[in-house]
Amino acid sequence: MLRIKLTRLGKKKEPRYRIVVNEARDKRDGSYVAQVGIYQPTNNPKVLEFRKEAYLEWIKKGAKPTETVLKLWERWESGSPFPEKKGRPSKKSLEKEKAAKEAAKKETVEAKEEVEKQEKKVKEDTEEIKEEGEKTGGESKEHIISV
Repeated sequence: MLRIKLTRLGKKKEPRYRIVVNEARDKRDGSYVAQVGIYQPTNNPKVLEFRKEAYLEWIKKGAKPTETVLKLWERWESGSPFPEKKGRPSKKSLEKEKAAKEAAKKETVEAKEEVEKQEKKVKEDTEEIKEEGEKTGGESKEHIISV
């Protein structure tokens, strides 16, 4: 029975694969009947190529793909086999961002407190002026501060 499977090439920790048609019981890296594609997962970006006509021809002849090859075929058929992943921020940058947010929050709280203190002071000053005006008999209201 023929299988469409991967044969490994390349150096240690740098695998490259050929997608080949081979007898099911033969060795993984032994001789093969036909090559229908390549897969290079360690390249950046990853490389996946199929010879569509050859692959479909061998499927018609009765060759069955392995699960891995079938998944690679589905990825290749989708049009964008390996979409770029969004980078995740590092722990340090997340901590810096959190510290910056906390500092900004603290500054806004301090600013609000300062505004409240100033408003309170202005109210006290206006009340003092009103009291002084009442003590003098209300003769001059021109010196009252309006907020």
